[in-house]
Amino acid sequence: MNALLWIVQLLLALAFLAHGILFLTPPPEIAVKMNEFLPRWFQLALGVAEVLAAIGLTIPGVTRIRPQLVPAAAVGVVIVMVSATTLHVSRGEYSSAATTFVLLLLAVFVAHGRWKRLPILPRT
Repeated sequence: MNALLWIVQLLLALAFLAHGILFLTPPPEIAVKMNEFLPRWFQLALGVAEVLAAIGLTIPGVTRIRPQLVPAAAVGVVIVMVSATTLHVSRGEYSSAATTFVLLLLAVFVAHGRWKRLPILPRT
């Protein structure tokens, strides 16, 4: 179970790191589409939040310094994914909604797993 949690944590971290970087430095053709729907300040805030989520899902667990930040980061991801899934459904973007819903379920798995079932112990 611990190995599975680590794999899911790393996959989530990679997904959020990639998406966060996309929000922070979008290619010009994608930036045009993104700017039609989301203000640039919001894109930057989401990008920073997603990069921080990627860090929070991995670094505290690897270093075992403040490992309670891992489930906290996963809960933050859950909140973002609930919002993203709702947004995509409201816009009729069902394939994107399905993707964000899967990420939501994975984040719930990590949050529950690292809070209740197999918390990462701090250094002694």
